Amino acid sequence: MDISAFIPILLLTLAYGYLNGLHGSAIIVATSISSRAIHPRLAILIAAITIGLGPVVLGVAVANTIGKELLVADAIQPSVIVSGLVGAVVWSAVTFWAKIPSSISQSLFGGLIGAAIAYDGMTAIQSQGLIKILTALFLSPVLGLICAFFLVRLIYALTVNATPHINRYFNRLQLMVTIVMGLAFGANDGQKIIAMFALGLLSTQMTDSFVIPLWIIVISGCTISLGALIGGWRLIKTLGGKFYKIRPVHGFGAQLSAGAIILGSAIVGAPISGTQVVTTSILGAGSADRIQKVRWHVAQQILIGWILTIPLSALIATIAYHGLFRG
Repeated sequence: MDISAFIPILLLTLAYGYLNGLHGSAIIVATSISSRAIHPRLAILIAAITIGLGPVVLGVAVANTIGKELLVADAIQPSVIVSGLVGAVVWSAVTFWAKIPSSISQSLFGGLIGAAIAYDGMTAIQSQGLIKILTALFLSPVLGLICAFFLVRLIYALTVNATPHINRYFNRLQLMVTIVMGLAFGANDGQKIIAMFALGLLSTQMTDSFVIPLWIIVISGCTISLGALIGGWRLIKTLGGKFYKIRPVHGFGAQLSAGAIILGSAIVGAPISGTQVVTTSILGAGSADRIQKVRWHVAQQILIGWILTIPLSALIATIAYHGLFRG
């Protein structure tokens, strides 16, 4: 048991959880606020509460996937966990400051992969687990785009003779979907914090196996809720208004599609990026009107950020590993 080695892991995990909440609140409420379905203060409060409750309500399948299927047993070392978290925290902080809706999930996986490879090469990675995680990460945004596109098209077909008053119903539905989406986000992205706490305990020999005590779930929920409560206002504007003018039908379609995908992935234990799924769902919902409606140059900038996230967070983690533990 090495409590002193656990302290930096604890602090870095808390920082990662806080940043996760900042990013999470933005993606959960951006469309609801932009379509004026929910008052901004109420939306942020809903996000903070539901994100924290997500792992409690929907279980910890995602945390088990990260903790048991990514790194080989020998690579679960304090040096690897610390370096991986440094890569995730530094890159996530930079992108948040720059108002780039990058994937905080990708930054964590990039950090862990970079640190593990620095420790013992590719043999430190479980190949099947890596393929499973990367497949979920990159397939889910595509599903978000497609599902939102066809859902909004279906809504248009069913409401072709409706009056503008129908927007009131979409606004009410958005409130319900926002609650579900917050729970789903907490059960997916929130579990990544839980996984890092549990890996920290295992790597410092404070536990004999990958276990998730209740106190880890509570602390993780409080940390991500704090970040959500303070709010990612810098990202809300990017997600909620720069792509196109979001109307209630777009907000509902994007949130329902993204919420269903994030919820399903949490149940089956597939770690995905909520930021990516929501972003592509917003694009899909807008494209249902017409392709030209979406400001694709903004989407292109975000896509570049996504592409850079894994390699750059891995690079930061590698530098941290060699600087802190092999310097």
